[in-house]
Amino acid sequence: MAFRYGYLSLSMKVVPRNDSEWIFREPTIDIFTDADLYALQPNQRSGRKQRRVFDGDFHMEFCDNIKQLVQAYFRDFDFELLDQPWKAFTSSWSIETLARNLGINSSFIAKEHCYVLVRLSRFRDSSRLARTPSNLKVVEPVQREIDDIVVGDVASVLMFIKKFGSHYIQSYVTGNSLYQVFVFNKSSYRQIKDRLKNQGISNITEMELHQYFSPWNAELVGSIKVASGNQTVENWASSRLRANYLFGSFPTLLKSKGDPRLLGKLNSLLKNEAILQMEMRTLSAAIEDPSKRKWFVEVLDNFLKLWESNL
Repeated sequence: MAFRYGYLSLSMKVVPRNDSEWIFREPTIDIFTDADLYALQPNQRSGRKQRRVFDGDFHMEFCDNIKQLVQAYFRDFDFELLDQPWKAFTSSWSIETLARNLGINSSFIAKEHCYVLVRLSRFRDSSRLARTPSNLKVVEPVQREIDDIVVGDVASVLMFIKKFGSHYIQSYVTGNSLYQVFVFNKSSYRQIKDRLKNQGISNITEMELHQYFSPWNAELVGSIKVASGNQTVENWASSRLRANYLFGSFPTLLKSKGDPRLLGKLNSLLKNEAILQMEMRTLSAAIEDPSKRKWFVEVLDNFLKLWESNL
């Protein structure tokens, strides 16, 4: 995977793309034998599943700058040894691509703006390895390549990574999400942030909340986006999730907050079409020899630090 850093949004559906129904574009590679036997599904972790109006999560994040906004979007993605995992997806993006994926105009990607990310995530499928890879056997082709790793030889490690990648999936959550970005000037942003911090969102009336996140207070009310790029869902959200005012209306994801009817509809509309959370761990765990394992980590860590420093 290391050689795809910066371009992972082309291989994993994490932002809107409407070119196909794929979640992982490229085929995955089996590293461990019988790994499926040790994958915990949700019902194995929590017993009988409780029926809810909406099986997912609603949250809001205040972001002082564009960097924090991108971090917030990729908050639930963790790659071992990567200090800034969001860059694995976004470092190849132009300003125009970043703005399009966030649902805002590129002119609002500037240091004088602050942002609030509102997201409604519908969880569909999840899995986590119940056993550590050190307790799992690797498939024969992987073991042969591990045998060819030579301590002190960088090329042998890079050859392994080229063939089998650098990380394995420890856990994932798939489904779909709606999200929206609100852009504020610094003064309005601080006022709203302090108000919600002191009072709590549950203690603010719906009318007051819509006023804060309206064209009167926000520099820009961004478009409601769908993580998978499903245009049918996006059109539905843009027409149904709207707040009315004297001279018209504007789209707001906050409309769904606490509304059982809308949440029930979205619970059905948001299918299993995108990756919402992912935890990646290095393949060093597959290497039994301590000296080879240490060398693998050293080479990979240096490679990733060099990559991050050059961005």
